[in-house]
Amino acid sequence: MLVLSNLSKRYGPKILFEKISLRIGRGERMGLVGPNGAGKTTLFSILLRKNTEDEGVIEWERNLRIGYLPQESAPAGEETVLELATSISEELATVLATLRCIPSPDDPKRADALEKFAELDGYNLEARAKKILSGLAFDQHDFHKPAKTLSGGWIMRAHLARLLVMDPDLLMLDEPTNHLDLETLGWFQSQLQKFTGSLLVISHDRAFLNAICTGILEISNRRITRYQGGYDAYLLQKEERRVQQWAAYENQQREIAHHEDFIRRFRAKASKASQAQARIKLLEKMERLDPPEETEKTIAFRFPQPPRSGQRVATLSQIRQAYGDHIVYRDLSLEIEKQERISLVGPNGAGKSTLLKILAGIVPLEAGSRELGHNVAPGYFSQQRVETLDLERTVVDEALQLATGVSEQEARTLLGAFLFRGDDVFKPVKVLSGGEKSRLALVKLLLAPPNLLLLDEPTTHLDMASIDAVVQALEDYQGTLVFVSHDLHFIRKLGKRTIRIEAGKITNYPGDYDYYLWKSGSTSAESGLVEGLRDARPGQPMDSPTGEKVLSAKEKRRMRSEERERNKAKRGKLQDLVRRLEKEIISLEETQADINSKLSGPGVYDKPETAKELNAQAASIARQIEQRTYEWEIEAENLLKLDTKE
Repeated sequence: MLVLSNLSKRYGPKILFEKISLRIGRGERMGLVGPNGAGKTTLFSILLRKNTEDEGVIEWERNLRIGYLPQESAPAGEETVLELATSISEELATVLATLRCIPSPDDPKRADALEKFAELDGYNLEARAKKILSGLAFDQHDFHKPAKTLSGGWIMRAHLARLLVMDPDLLMLDEPTNHLDLETLGWFQSQLQKFTGSLLVISHDRAFLNAICTGILEISNRRITRYQGGYDAYLLQKEERRVQQWAAYENQQREIAHHEDFIRRFRAKASKASQAQARIKLLEKMERLDPPEETEKTIAFRFPQPPRSGQRVATLSQIRQAYGDHIVYRDLSLEIEKQERISLVGPNGAGKSTLLKILAGIVPLEAGSRELGHNVAPGYFSQQRVETLDLERTVVDEALQLATGVSEQEARTLLGAFLFRGDDVFKPVKVLSGGEKSRLALVKLLLAPPNLLLLDEPTTHLDMASIDAVVQALEDYQGTLVFVSHDLHFIRKLGKRTIRIEAGKITNYPGDYDYYLWKSGSTSAESGLVEGLRDARPGQPMDSPTGEKVLSAKEKRRMRSEERERNKAKRGKLQDLVRRLEKEIISLEETQADINSKLSGPGVYDKPETAKELNAQAASIARQIEQRTYEWEIEAENLLKLDTKE
């Protein structure tokens, strides 16, 4: 389907990737991962011909239909949500534009457009699009709204619907989960699992990658490496590969040191000069291995802890909350105690964010009461929090604005984990993008945490390393935490109590997310939390697109272990053989030196028979040394290849 050959791309002095080669076949579902700035989105833009490669060849299968979702800023015009979702080809888009421009039913051009719409199976597409839009949490009254009147997140959902209606041969998605709530994400995962085409997706959601991917492509250090299975399998294989690469590198270094020591000792010695020269040639031909890259280190930072609060942190009693005619809560009561870690789940629009705002005290209550416990100070994080940043300060100064007892170096360490590196920390806040401001607001909150922390989708603009930094901070956090997130890794790491919100009611589950799934039966499709959520749990084996069973991580480890044992045994035999040949060569050279000594002795040629016999022995020994040296060179090279393979 897609073949890349020796592809390279650089921006100025920075090389993103160099001579990478890759093949993606039909039905493969590949996740594209790598550190921030490695070139993932750039690779997408090159494949889509929106950017050009510096060198290399890209070969596409003929007549391939490609569907692409950008990370943000997908276009929306005068078309309705339904029209956008059904605009799966230029021809159909032209017909829909004609229908929009000619509202009169009496116009013959409209009749022609309707006939063409029917020929293109537009009415069946419309029914399918409505079903998919509903799965992505659109209400029916949204279908005929102009798409441009929606928020950016909902426009992205409409484009997701268009791609699912389109059913392309290859689906390319750049961070598709950013604008999906947890339950919509589950529905979307189930659709991708049923998708029969090929998939190439950039995502920082490891549970999502576990659920849908049959393989992982990692861009790192200017190369691209393929791994089998989901994200957890990739982490395991990457670590095993790193261990093997270190072993190969260290084996080669020992081999090089052994040869160099031999050369130093015997290069000037006539009897061993030929063997030393053979080793010099071997070292010249040897392809030197680079030491493997070190794994990313988690940040070493001691996060400030908030002041202690009373045991009762917050009490909500008989709260009524509405937005216009839309009633969110009628009779909400809730108690939160010290050091609880509560995850809020439920369908889109159920009131999760509203509950956080009620707890934060930033929305007026229509009825009921909110009481905070002794010494409780709430802190609320949402995308709107960026509006509180001082645009004239530098990044590091703004991060330190409320922090006490935190040095500038400690703040810069944390900022580095959130992708503000080097001179980035001295940029004025006003030049930052929306995502960068969101990350800065989160850093600011972590450097001066309140004792009631209320987080609304804190991981939206973060890569995996930054998410891990947030998780580390919140695992050490000694205050009370209430959060909304669609990142299952984040939820499973931090949530200890789960509250489901639906239709203005809350249901308490005194356990983590998996306890909630078990107790609520939410792993069935009928419950609203589709089966895809369960499949997102690490370690779930899945079938390949061809129907063959993908090996489990345990089976792969067993097979790799057996292969390592076989290589170890083979390596041991080769080492024994190389040592035996070296001993034979040394013994033969000693014999040769003895014969040469006798031949150079006085009166040896006075006895012709003795001289003839010694010369025959010398010639035989020389041939044996040459033969054994040749054999040694072959076996030493075989040993080197085996070490490199390991």
